[in-house]
Amino acid sequence: MAWHSFVAMGDSFTEGMDDPYPDDDTYRGWADLVAARLAVEAGPGFGYANLAIRGKVVDQVVGDQLGPTLAMRPDLVSFAAGGNDVLRPRLDVAALVDRIDPVIAKLRAQGADVILFRFADIAAHLPAQRVIGPRAAALNDGAARLAERYGTYLIDLYGDDVFRHPKMWSADRLHLSAAGHRRVAAHVLTALGVGVEEDWLLVPPAPEPTPWLLARGADLHWARVHLMPWVGRHFVGRSSGDLITAKRPALAPIT
Repeated sequence: MAWHSFVAMGDSFTEGMDDPYPDDDTYRGWADLVAARLAVEAGPGFGYANLAIRGKVVDQVVGDQLGPTLAMRPDLVSFAAGGNDVLRPRLDVAALVDRIDPVIAKLRAQGADVILFRFADIAAHLPAQRVIGPRAAALNDGAARLAERYGTYLIDLYGDDVFRHPKMWSADRLHLSAAGHRRVAAHVLTALGVGVEEDWLLVPPAPEPTPWLLARGADLHWARVHLMPWVGRHFVGRSSGDLITAKRPALAPIT
């Protein structure tokens, strides 16, 4: 099947952090890679919009992005959100999934094919695993139920153990690396029945074990450079996406 329009909704995962384009200050990421491949399949006239903005929680993604997406009437939509909600101090995951449910219902009712995700195990790289892990698992289970209910594509990143490889993640341990985004794109394109670049699925060599003292030093550096600024922003009610706008706010050809 050839889709002629694709809209990507979500947060930093879909915006493309941390997979920067080499010649400017924007991010590429899995969605851009998927769109470029779909454009080849569809030929002239293919349109792609990416509304995703870093730092957004589910309510913001729905409130800001659902209306424009429905107005564009795309053939294919990806919805990936909830990662930022999982990191918040308080969260009712069941209620969160209930808020996503009507979004998927509206997209499907309009005739769009929808892509949902079971996210990779990010808790393995972060502190507070006992809190984050169960929340993330519940969110993944909710996505699986929605996919079954509405007949969407479900991309199971959690079931891919390669995402436990540190090379799949950027230095902040929250966002995917370039290799991680390519692997996500390969999973999505495979699910859609579209051919993929084989090297996107190559697994980097396993790293040598890090001595305990060096590992603790790396943890302290990560906490100082990445964790504390995040905590500081949330303490004052700010987000990394407050001054960011969508990189592709309307359907446009891939150039």
